[in-house]
Amino acid sequence: MHTPVTIIGAGLGGLVLARVLHLHGIPVTVHEAESSPTARSQGGMLDIHDRNGQLALKAAGLTDEFRGIVLEGRQAIRILGRDGTVLFDKADDGTGGSPEVQRGELRQILLDSLPVGTVRWGHAATGVRALTQGRHEVTFADGTAVVTSLLVGADGAWSRVRPLLSDTTPAYVGRSFVESTLHDADTRHPATAKAVGDGTLVALDLDGNGKWFVAHRERGGTLHTYITLTKPQDWFETIDFTDAAAAAARIAEEYDGWAPELTALITAGDTAPVLRPLHALPIGQRWDRVPGVTLLGDAAHLSTPNGEGASLAMQDGAELGEALAAHPDDIETALTEYERGLFPRSAAATAAVAHNPTPQEVIKFFTGREAAGI
Repeated sequence: MHTPVTIIGAGLGGLVLARVLHLHGIPVTVHEAESSPTARSQGGMLDIHDRNGQLALKAAGLTDEFRGIVLEGRQAIRILGRDGTVLFDKADDGTGGSPEVQRGELRQILLDSLPVGTVRWGHAATGVRALTQGRHEVTFADGTAVVTSLLVGADGAWSRVRPLLSDTTPAYVGRSFVESTLHDADTRHPATAKAVGDGTLVALDLDGNGKWFVAHRERGGTLHTYITLTKPQDWFETIDFTDAAAAAARIAEEYDGWAPELTALITAGDTAPVLRPLHALPIGQRWDRVPGVTLLGDAAHLSTPNGEGASLAMQDGAELGEALAAHPDDIETALTEYERGLFPRSAAATAAVAHNPTPQEVIKFFTGREAAGI
């Protein structure tokens, strides 16, 4: 293929696509809004599934590198009630199909696998317009522009590329995460570290009031927590997140009466609490074939967090790359083949998290068991 591929967004999906294209000798450029690979934190833990994410990394020729960053023991999971009562506890026996890695380390593996200059940092797309014969022009915040015959939107929830294919925009799902982190927890917060255990903690209120949170044990004794609140967006607007202590105290008020080793994940955070409103695209989001452009990852099928997003995005990237390699002289056939698999795959993955879950559904999601059996 002599047609260069232009990817907008250097997330995991876009980078897997770039890597697969590179292995097949297809020229590719990735344009990324961030100024450098270290411009911001890359988030917490990811479970990379053997049915999709690991297959994508195999297609990218990076299985050994992936195995080298797996955090052993992190597939352990425990579920606690609001009073700290253990409802479910399972150690990591090493047989699971979704080993845990840190997102930043996985992204770095992908970046290191690409030739220098493949990723153009500091290129925030500000506009995209269709030209003729399947070509598109992308303009960037620095005043530059690029014209391409093959454009891939890997630019996340608020994709600049998506409007070329669909006028659908993400909608707020009625709940948000507040993200918090404790460092050196085993030494500084031993009771909380013990409550979290070796892998993932889910703490929930069985009364079904939409209050629950998930904490992950990361590298070096770091505990990374996602606190869930089922509230309208304007409720969060009353909280000043620029005042970290006040914001944490206000969020903790919603968890009044919970065990102190659990609420410490909110009140003792070493980082300022970060609000993460949750948005999603409609289930079954799809579009008619438009020459010269397609989407992957959250740009194509944003859903509420369900443990599938990263692996699904990487699968998108790998399958698109392999489709283009299989049809080097027929871009439209490659894109049609890719989207034929993309639409049902993403619809199935997003349908499971289309609503605010009950406590029983949360338990089943994390354990695979009905709540009554715990």
